[in-house]
Amino acid sequence: MIDIANQLKAIHREVAMQSTASGEVVSVLLNRSYDATIEDVWDAVTDPDRVKRWFLPLGGDLRVGGSFQLEGNAGGEILACEPPHLLKVTFGGPTSIVEVRLSWKGDSDTVLELEHTVPIEIAGSGAGALYVGPGWDGALMALGLFFEGEPDEDPVAVTNSPQGQEFSKQSVHAWTTGVESSGTATADDLAAAIEMSMAQFAPDETTSHDGNG
Repeated sequence: MIDIANQLKAIHREVAMQSTASGEVVSVLLNRSYDATIEDVWDAVTDPDRVKRWFLPLGGDLRVGGSFQLEGNAGGEILACEPPHLLKVTFGGPTSIVEVRLSWKGDSDTVLELEHTVPIEIAGSGAGALYVGPGWDGALMALGLFFEGEPDEDPVAVTNSPQGQEFSKQSVHAWTTGVESSGTATADDLAAAIEMSMAQFAPDETTSHDGNG
């Protein structure tokens, strides 16, 4: 059983607009602590044999300048890899950038920070956070369950399970609050993003609510 409330609370979320040399971007930032060494967390997010146990099968030319592909999901180019602190890749497109940053907080506490930046032309507004944020929430939760020694199950099946979709539904609500606090989207933009995000991450929940009218 997934402790949905505590899993959601374990993740810190931020949404912001940033100006870069190439233009304005929407930044989606998450961080979470894990009871594991920095080397162990790094290995879990970069070793294909471990990645497939909590996320998705990973293949490709896994070196700087090479490319990767997550089975049934996005792929991209590996821009930087500095073990055990920094991984930077394109994700689904050349201007969609994901950075994973790890820091060691002593004893057995590693903080994973993930930042996904997308040009405003693609994201539309801060509401674009709802198209990626809940998915990253699910990934950070899955990594936590992996370190907690949860039974080996197909990660995709867990995501699509009733509990997994309930987690995603509540994650959409959490990101909605984050976008509202950031002041980076209009009410209309946010309403449209919520509808699309729910259809993407919690389709059974959406159907259920529609059926209940």
